[in-house]
This record gives sequence, C-alpha cells and structure tokens, in this order.
Amino acid sequence: MAVELQHPVPAASWETRAWWEGCGRGELVLQRCGACGKVQHKPRAVCATCLSSEIEHFVASGRGQVYTFTVTHQNQAPGFREACPYVLAYVELEEGPRLLTNVIGCDPGEVSVGMPVVVDFAPVDDEREAFAVPRFRPA
Repeated sequence: MAVELQHPVPAASWETRAWWEGCGRGELVLQRCGACGKVQHKPRAVCATCLSSEIEHFVASGRGQVYTFTVTHQNQAPGFREACPYVLAYVELEEGPRLLTNVIGCDPGEVSVGMPVVVDFAPVDDEREAFAVPRFRPA
C-alpha cells in the first residue's frame, strides 16, 4: 500500500468511549460478561449472549489471525481511494471476537486466511480526542 488509509474521526458514544480511548492509548479494550464470561465486541451496555448488565472492560492481547479478507481495488471515498489496493479483513482475536479492520505492513497478495497478526494503531487527527483506529500487521 503506497498511501495509508485516512480514517475519519470516530463518533464515540457512552457505550463505545472505553474502546476508542483504549485505542488512543494503544490498547484493545474489550468487554467480558461477569455473569456468563462471554467476551464481546462491539461495545454495548448488556451482554449479547445472556443480556446481563454485569459488563467489565479489560485489555486484550492484541493478537489474532485473519479469519477472512478481501483486497479492495476501488473505493471512491476520500481518504480511502488513495490507499487502493488495501486489505479489508475480519481478524479473529485470541479472546474470541472478530474485528472488521485492515491489514497493513505487507503486500496484499501475501495475506492469507489463518495468518497470525498483531494490532497496530493509526492515530486520528482530532484536537479534542486522543483516538486511534486499530489495524493489524503480520505477527
């Protein structure tokens, strides 16, 4: 990839703020249910499995593997079209959840299903918030 993706500033809600602030610190902050133990992502107020409100936040390992991916050759959105081709992937984290993200640090033709990856963060330019967007590179 010749040019990096230019991500828009995330819109953090009260449910997602811990996630985005964690990313800004270089940490993946996931949620675990205190009632059933299920780890979840996307952040929400209740467990998606048992509907308990006993949600705790924790810092994930940042390691995973490519679950599936596609190489994007065309995208007309500003900040994305200049980065083509780039890899859009679901990464399955060691903790279980899958994240929709992109894979950087290698030629798109080198990405494969099952490839071990580790998190990396792209800072987002915003004077009000210290957010970043998670992306992954080969481990």
